Amino acid sequence: MVLLALWPAALTEAQDELPRIRFVREPEAAPGFALKDLSGKELKLEDYRGKVILLNFWATWCGPCRAEIPSLIELQKQYRDQLQVIGLAVDEDDDAYVRKFAASEAINYPIAMGSNEVRFAYGGVTALPTVFVINKSGAIVQKHVGLFNPQLYETEVRALLDLPIAARVETFEDDGEIFLKHADRATMLPGVNLTQLSAEQKAVALHKFNAESCDCGCKFTLAQCRIYDPACQISQKRTAAIIQEISHSNDGKAAKPAPAVPGANPSPAPQQQ
Repeated sequence: MVLLALWPAALTEAQDELPRIRFVREPEAAPGFALKDLSGKELKLEDYRGKVILLNFWATWCGPCRAEIPSLIELQKQYRDQLQVIGLAVDEDDDAYVRKFAASEAINYPIAMGSNEVRFAYGGVTALPTVFVINKSGAIVQKHVGLFNPQLYETEVRALLDLPIAARVETFEDDGEIFLKHADRATMLPGVNLTQLSAEQKAVALHKFNAESCDCGCKFTLAQCRIYDPACQISQKRTAAIIQEISHSNDGKAAKPAPAVPGANPSPAPQQQ
């Protein structure tokens, strides 16, 4: 009886020690596309509905991209009936060279030359490799930028296929990690210290970060640039300057209305730019 009584606690403790994977709580549909693969056949994302998809933006000149190809080949081999890896080559001028490279690596999944339209539809992919993890329903549940451990990919694939995994699955709200258009949901940004601001001032700062474009040439807002390119010195300096302006401003707190109080007379809402 003692063992039975301790079992739930022991199980919880064991689960707490497991590694964790994260999926978007309410994922959005992956943008569709219709391209020609390297053999000239039509490659449509919707044709793989019902399978887990790893959509890999890559380039032949990218070292990390080349390094992860063998693990993608093995995943495609092992889960060929339930998984589809798709490669979209970007920043490439010669499709013949890409075709030759794919053959030399014995790549066993379809590859197409990624168009600018598709690239922008997925958030203006600028860092390579970038892999979008798409569930069987065609929604993006995770995004990985840079070289990742192949065990992570396999764990995510198995979880989406309802196969046993030695990991805990957690969900999160996309606040720009997956789609940059959701950066306005973010309450914290990489390299941005908001601790000196009050709650109202913090809200004003976040609004400014999402309203002002970064001057680094990325065509993103300051918030989006901080999420996508934390190393950008321009967005980092500008967000720091905005924080200083607001922290020393007498009207910083008045820029965002306080929550409504039942029975109280509502105050006019500030105009949003």
